This record gives sequence, structure tokens and C-alpha cells, in this order.
Amino acid sequence: MTDRSQTRLERVRGSLGIAQLALQQIDLTADDVDAPDLAAILREFQEDIDVPGGLFPALAQLVSTAARRAKQIEPDRDGDASCPLHEAAALITDHAGQRLIWAARSLHPQGDS
Repeated sequence: MTDRSQTRLERVRGSLGIAQLALQQIDLTADDVDAPDLAAILREFQEDIDVPGGLFPALAQLVSTAARRAKQIEPDRDGDASCPLHEAAALITDHAGQRLIWAARSLHPQGDS
């Protein structure tokens, strides 16, 4: 591993650590979290108004970028790495993201106040 690669990996680890710490601050077990509150929180994961696209779409975009890069560097360019990455990105967006939306609508059909 080159110094540049090591530095990149350290930045990735640092960014993931920051994200994990931030997500640990979300307390969904509090007694005052009701259905509209939980629905609003779930919507934020999918469609954060402060960050265009939300957490799940941003994660899917990152995985898609990794898939495109994997396709360029795969030894045989046969899709052994890139195809599962593209599928993972689709699962994040199409399955996980959509299920968050369905759950939020079930909890509070009118949406955010």
C-alpha cells in the first residue's frame, strides 16, 4: 500500500467514524418519540432538506462511484466486483430507501407538519 493509499484509507476510516458517532446521537427509544416524530426522522434519512438527496441516496451514490471505479480496474473487466456494487447501490436506494418512505407514510400519512 502506498503512502497515498494509506492516507486515503485513514480519511475513509475517519469519515466513517464521524458518521457513526453522529448516528449514535439519534435516540429513537425516547418516550416522547411519537408516530409523527418517527416518520419525520425516517424521512430525513431519505430526503434530508439540509443535504440534497439525504443519507441513503448519498450512500448509494458513493457505492455507485466505487462500482464505476471497480469496473475500470477489474483484472478481466468481467463485472465480478462492479456488478455487486451496482446492485448494492440499487438495493440501498430502491429497497431500503423505499421501505423508509413506506414506513414513514404508515406512521404519519400527512407527512411533516
